[in-house]
Parts: sequence; structure tokens; C-alpha cells
Amino acid sequence: MLDMSQAAPALTRTPAEVVRQTPVSQASNGVCYASSGEVTISEGDLERMVAAVPRSAAAALERKAYYFVPLTVSQGDDTVIADRYDVVLSDNAVCHRNLNLGDAQCVFISTRLMDDKFSVAFEFYINVGHAIVERIGVSQAFADLAWKQVDAEVRGETSLDAWEARKGATGSGSDTEKYKNEYFAAAFADSISIYLLSLYLDVDYYDLRERDYPLLAPSAMAERLRKISELFPPNPGFEFAIYHKRRT
Repeated sequence: MLDMSQAAPALTRTPAEVVRQTPVSQASNGVCYASSGEVTISEGDLERMVAAVPRSAAAALERKAYYFVPLTVSQGDDTVIADRYDVVLSDNAVCHRNLNLGDAQCVFISTRLMDDKFSVAFEFYINVGHAIVERIGVSQAFADLAWKQVDAEVRGETSLDAWEARKGATGSGSDTEKYKNEYFAAAFADSISIYLLSLYLDVDYYDLRERDYPLLAPSAMAERLRKISELFPPNPGFEFAIYHKRRT
């Protein structure tokens, strides 16, 4: 038997149509979000994911709205939103796209490119982390801590961007100051993202490992996350804690 619903191609709409046709919710922290199409993550999980952003951080997300959709698809200079997962469309799908519509910025996150709520949440929090840095800059206290760790030659970093910028900042070229600023911005955004993820889910730090660079030493990451927690205390109902497991 042929299931014609799956044989038919997914319907696509423009981002403006999605915005016009999709009601937006506002989480308790003030962050605006919506879901559209066949999104597998539950409404309860989505609500808690957004609500995990501390109020002090959420203030930097004013005039933004996050749309959780099945696929955000790049078609040349245009972007379309698919109403469900489609194998053909997935080839040109992107993890997220930020689009300015009217006087607001709408962020479309492709939930069906990822296989679990950990991945969807991390994509959302990475976007939030970068948005916070763009709006308020880098905390001097955090920058001082990160550079102290660099001076101590602490192993690893929090992302490929931070890893590459750190190499440039500690090199002997004439643009070390530029790389240093890029490093602080990347490391701060990364640390915010990981901190937010830890408020929403129990995270095994080594699940964040990548092949392209060594992950920052756990004790150094714990220092950075504690600093982020001081800057952006958890909302009621959320808890920040670091647990060190002994190797057996």
C-alpha cells in the first residue's frame, strides 16, 4: 500500500507567511517563540526550553521571536519553510536562519535536522548566546577569567571559533588584538550556551566533544560556567549545579 501523504512533497511557505499565520507565545521570561508544522519536540519541552533563559539574559532578546519549524530551506537567495521533514528538501536545509521581518528579527530553527531535544535546545541556546553578546558585549569579568586560563595554558576550548581565535590571539602577528576580541566574544557566547543547556537538561560534558578541536578542560569550563551563573542567575524553577564524577 502506498501512503500518498508521504509520497507528496512537503508544503513550503515563505518566512513572512509563517510569521503571519502562526500565533506567537511569550514565555514567563518574556522570550517570544512559536512552533509551526510537524515538530516532534513536545509543547511542554519547548516551553521549558525557552523558559530556561534567565530573565537578565532574556532582556537582550527584545524584538526577537524564535520559530521552531521542521526545515528551514535555502533556495538560492530565498528561504522557505517546510511543513514537515522532506528528504529532498533536507539537502538544502540549514540549522537556523535569522531574518529581519518588519521591525523584528525572526529566527527559524530546523528541528527535524536534529534527532533529539538536546540538539534542538543547543542550537537554540547557541543562537541566544550570540544574540546576547551582540546586544550587550562581553563581560569584563568573564574576559579576565578566560585570559587568565589562556595564560595558564589550559588545554582546549569551547568551540572551533574560540579555538581558532585563541590561536590567533596568542600568535605573533600584528592582528593579535583583533583575534583577542573575537576570542572573548566566541568564548563568552559558547559558555552562555552551555550554561543554558545545563539549566534545561542534565548534560554530560563529554557529549559536547568535537573532532576538530580539543574540548576545554572540565575544571576550566566549570570556572567559566560559574561566572556565567553569577552574571545570569537561574530563573525560579531552574537550578545550576556542576557534578564531578570520579573515574572508575
